[in-house]
Amino acid sequence: MIERRTVFKAALAAGAALVAAACSSENGGNALPTGANADGEGGAQPVAKITAEPAADAKDVPVLKPAVLKVADGKLVECKLTADGGKTVKGDTSPDGLTWTSSEPLGYGKTYTYSAKATGNDGKPVEFTGKFTTIAPAKQVRATLNPADNQTVGVAMPISVKFASPVKDRKAVEKALSVKTDKGEVEGAWGWLSDSQVDYRPKEYWPQNITVNVEAKLYGVDLGGGAYGKADVTTKFKIGRNQVVKINTPDHQMHVYRGGSQVKSYPCANGLDGEVDRNTPNGTYIIMSKEPSAIFDNARYGYTNVNKKWACRFSNHGEFIHENQDNAANIGKTNNSHGCVNLLEADAKDYFDSAIIGDPVEITGSKLSPPMNSDVKDWNFSWAAWQGLGAK
Repeated sequence: MIERRTVFKAALAAGAALVAAACSSENGGNALPTGANADGEGGAQPVAKITAEPAADAKDVPVLKPAVLKVADGKLVECKLTADGGKTVKGDTSPDGLTWTSSEPLGYGKTYTYSAKATGNDGKPVEFTGKFTTIAPAKQVRATLNPADNQTVGVAMPISVKFASPVKDRKAVEKALSVKTDKGEVEGAWGWLSDSQVDYRPKEYWPQNITVNVEAKLYGVDLGGGAYGKADVTTKFKIGRNQVVKINTPDHQMHVYRGGSQVKSYPCANGLDGEVDRNTPNGTYIIMSKEPSAIFDNARYGYTNVNKKWACRFSNHGEFIHENQDNAANIGKTNNSHGCVNLLEADAKDYFDSAIIGDPVEITGSKLSPPMNSDVKDWNFSWAAWQGLGAK
């Protein structure tokens, strides 16, 4: 019995030694967190941390740059971005709960307040707030697009973007422009006709009966010189049947082709051959406007307030296809006009009814070169020259 009691006391002493070792001064006298080892690994989870982009108090933030809230070591449970006046900006949280991103453009010159809540991996809540301010442009520039929505136009119709004031950064503008059709890609290019106008034309005439979608994502685009795009503009239009007018001026005939085949031929009188300034100029033009009745004035040649019917303008240089029954004796025989294409009244009406804006008019045989001061001169550049008009 004495030996057994001695063994029991020894065992109690050994147990006490083990307890003393677990609370030794090596760990400051404190027990390690649950699950931790002597090296401190596997301890309590860190507190969640929320960050924002743009950073708090950022200035001159681009309006197209989304606001982003992120959390590390936790999950987002609530995010909000509010503009001046209390309008809430739309946004989405990623499926993993780690990121919130705004999903709509920001406004110019506004202060935005963001707030977020998250739950850390330690189960504790964390909150975050901050503000930033977007850029306030010195000038906001409006743009317009032509053709307008739902128009049906001819196969030579260019797309035109016109700005209310000159643009300095042409590359930035071209990056914001896109042209797509419902029949796939059509080779084409943008060309700057002035500091405030850029046009798109295909290499060849548009394929007939296609739909064209144009987007000018100009809002938020830095146009240079402190100017920014005021708004996005878009258009969706249709290219109609392929109809082309061809006139070789010495022949005194105006031929109309539909889908590549000649469908009509009208006798005509063109610009006076003997006076170059009165020639109907060579070049490829488009029907720009149609007027059932038009008034013609030209003080240089001594006529004013002359009324002619079924007038189709094809150049701002002054050229029309129109009725001139008063000149019937010369139509089909002699070129004696001041540059217009004269037709007999019945023929002029027939052509007028078939024409649409954007139909090409091809003039050859003249001594007068294409007038490059016309509003629509896109087709009077070679393809190589046109490509050279793009942003450098």
